[in-house]
Amino acid sequence: MRILILGLDGAGKTTILYRLQVGEVVTTIPTIGFNVETVTYKNLKFQVWDLGGQTSIRPYWRCYYSNTDAVIYVVDSCDRDRIGISKSELVAMLEEEELRKAILVVFANKQDMEQAMTPSEMANALGLPALKDRKWQI
Repeated sequence: MRILILGLDGAGKTTILYRLQVGEVVTTIPTIGFNVETVTYKNLKFQVWDLGGQTSIRPYWRCYYSNTDAVIYVVDSCDRDRIGISKSELVAMLEEEELRKAILVVFANKQDMEQAMTPSEMANALGLPALKDRKWQI
């Protein structure tokens, strides 16, 4: 199973990838390009691709869409200033034919922070309730 981890820079994508793989939080640096790891969970193997989220890298996300079974879209719950940009990137991604059948999980990261938006606020800000023909989870 192939999973992409996408989201804006600083959202926590790489931290999530390595938390899944090694079971603990590791120190990371900004991803220029991608990280790919095999994650095993209950005898299932997942190939997980963590793609950089900087503005200059986002146009290349589509190069990785082919044969993707699921997308984990990571959003920084505290980044109210860029929630609109995050929504635009999410909407553009969901319009891609190659991702039409992919499962969407929106990961509301940094919920432990005092200024974090609630998952419900985030779902509304990202326009998730308006999605048609797409199952999603936040």
